[in-house]
Amino acid sequence: MDEPCSALDPVATLRVETLMDKLAKDYTIVVVTHNMQQAARVSHQVGFFWLGTLVEYDLTPKLFTRPSQRLTEDYVTGRKG
Repeated sequence: MDEPCSALDPVATLRVETLMDKLAKDYTIVVVTHNMQQAARVSHQVGFFWLGTLVEYDLTPKLFTRPSQRLTEDYVTGRKG
């Protein structure tokens, strides 16, 4: 899914995210998004790419709270990007 909730209102976004959660029980879903809040809500694992290079890949809670790469930390905290 490429930016699955781009330009949707909060009610429609919730419906899409609920559907994604249901589908994830039987399917692997790959989401590409710039919305870090949504990525944190809907993913189990997350990859951070910078200029086409995979910088870090980990479990979602770890990547967002204790990233191992400085570039990842700078991006998720808003210091870079």
